[in-house]
Amino acid sequence: MADHHVSSSAEGGGFVLHSLPSPAPSSTSTVRSITGLPHPRAHALRPGSAKEDQVRHFVSARLLHISRRFVKKAGIAAPDGDDPPVNDDVQGYKSMGELCKDLEGLINIVWLSGTPSLQIPYLLNIASEFNTWVTGFPPSPAATFAILEKLDHCFASLLTGEDIDSHELLPGFENGFRAGMSRTDMVRCKSIVEQARVLIVDVMSKEPEEEEEDGAEDEPQTMDEDESGPEGPGRSGRAMWDEDEERLFMDVARVYENSLVKLGETLGMGWVGDIQMSAD
Repeated sequence: MADHHVSSSAEGGGFVLHSLPSPAPSSTSTVRSITGLPHPRAHALRPGSAKEDQVRHFVSARLLHISRRFVKKAGIAAPDGDDPPVNDDVQGYKSMGELCKDLEGLINIVWLSGTPSLQIPYLLNIASEFNTWVTGFPPSPAATFAILEKLDHCFASLLTGEDIDSHELLPGFENGFRAGMSRTDMVRCKSIVEQARVLIVDVMSKEPEEEEEDGAEDEPQTMDEDESGPEGPGRSGRAMWDEDEERLFMDVARVYENSLVKLGETLGMGWVGDIQMSAD
């Protein structure tokens, strides 16, 4: 981890590996207005080049670090007889939001590489691991849906060979779809997104993180606010709660929606996933 120097970028929303090649100048915005993804470099890294290896090693190390912090949070001990890691001062995550902050930077770097041979396997691995990580914390909707939105944008774009928002041709697709997802990749992606849509319903139905409710305990409540009738003061509070529930329902319904459509079109099945949130 100490072999690479990383800093935060206010504009890119994540880590910037100083030794990575910078994207070529572009007339388009350097940051996606919706997902916050950086504009990828103009050309894919040459296979087997030192730069590609550098990105590969960095991303692998960061992904391992995030996994270790999750394991520390979960309190999973090393198997008997295994020596503890040399750098055993890694602190476990305290919240899903904290994990998502690290993961956002990693996704940004993978996307910035503009290299499908790196983007496809690493993004699939990240999405698969995320399905495990998201179940290890109380729900954190804003952070969780932000990551899912980034991954959805990446997968849908890689499936079409162009950015789904700007319709720019992606680096590496200049000669067609040979650099894109194989059918095996698509089947794996389909499995990951289907699983995610089911898991998110379950996760978001749980109690939120404690710190999100601390503020509510500090405010005095009266019988009128909590138990007033349809015409009483409590009506507006319930209406606001219903709006929040409806917004959450819509966010859940939109999980990987672009990827689902593109997978259906590409696999030729006219398949679009569908999921319903339970009344509970």
